[in-house]
Amino acid sequence: MQKLNLPDVHLKVKSKENKLFIFDPFRKKDIMLTPEEWVRQHFAHYLVEYKKYPTSLLVIEKEFSLNKTKKRTDILIYNTMGTPEIIVECKASSVKITQHTFDQIARYNLKLKAKYLVVTNGLEHYFCKMDFKNEKYVFLKDIPNYND
Repeated sequence: MQKLNLPDVHLKVKSKENKLFIFDPFRKKDIMLTPEEWVRQHFAHYLVEYKKYPTSLLVIEKEFSLNKTKKRTDILIYNTMGTPEIIVECKASSVKITQHTFDQIARYNLKLKAKYLVVTNGLEHYFCKMDFKNEKYVFLKDIPNYND
């Protein structure tokens, strides 16, 4: 898999029946290793190991309903009150980040009302803070650490 623009993390990859799997410690099971899963696992580990978000507040592929359609966030971090704090949309490193990607995460946030949005393909990362009053997002250099 491609080297990403994220700090190195220890990931457990193994081969089963000629397919690669990665152990997901958040879901506590092996997941088929796709380019998007590679980015998702790296970014989730980055949030926990470098940004110090507790694993107990992080959910991978959280399903929710939007306009009677089932959707899933790649990574969702809750605050200690149990409300969404950060939504992360991950794409494979070969996928260019476009306005469509931002529209997707913005639609998700109509329902979830998270304070921060992150869009990443593992090479490029975009961090936004929601300005609900003016109905827009403000780009940031980075996502805050857990206790900031």
